[in-house]
Amino acid sequence: MYLTPVGTKDLDSLFEEMVKDTKDENTEVHVTSLKDDNGKFSHIEFRSYEAMATAGIINATVCANKEGFDALVIGCFYDTALHDAREVSGDMVVVAPCHSSIEIALSLSNNFGIIVGRRKWVNQMKSAVHEYGYGEKLTGFYDVGLGVDDFQADHQKTTNLLIDASKHAVEKDYAESIILGCTAEFGFYKTLQNEIGVPVIDPSLAALKKAEYQANLKRKFNLVPSRKWSCESPTEEEINKFGMFKDQDPFGNRIIIN
Repeated sequence: MYLTPVGTKDLDSLFEEMVKDTKDENTEVHVTSLKDDNGKFSHIEFRSYEAMATAGIINATVCANKEGFDALVIGCFYDTALHDAREVSGDMVVVAPCHSSIEIALSLSNNFGIIVGRRKWVNQMKSAVHEYGYGEKLTGFYDVGLGVDDFQADHQKTTNLLIDASKHAVEKDYAESIILGCTAEFGFYKTLQNEIGVPVIDPSLAALKKAEYQANLKRKFNLVPSRKWSCESPTEEEINKFGMFKDQDPFGNRIIIN
């Protein structure tokens, strides 16, 4: 499942095309988004929006696990509620774009720069990169002055801004790979890669392929998520006692790609 953690289906068709073009032949992917119960937000750039989306992400994780999915992607570069969702995911793998992108970038280069929309995002994303243990590999964040809703509005403008920011990262700060720091930037990586000559990682693709890879490992080698120590899950008894995760259908939209 590829979950867009927003209260609108506006971006679902974009990710549907991404999945159709890149998924493995035998993979079935459900592209979903959340209900608008907590707000019809089309992005979670702000921590307040992110907090409102978190409950929906956790509930969606519980339901996806019950449906029998091998893996779930939380489709926001903040990696919103990644650790929280993993606690209630059962045997299902949960991945997110920032962590997935970094792992791929560092398999191709020794460092990376991240292109972001607005400077607002940097503080939170920088904290995530350091939490994952990759702070020393980061050359910097490079903002282009666009919000999430702006990236797909004018493709030529977006392309020009991304090229300029990427060239600065590579030529001035010696970045050896570039990560696009927003899932709404899908579709631009090929042009950038041809223009600047270093690997360019699209975060939506990175998360999707990481989910497929981990799902295959789980099936072939029984490599299921740990539930020891910091990975401990709440018990079913306690979940039922507290009346948690009651919504059995938290999805506002669903597109199935076979």
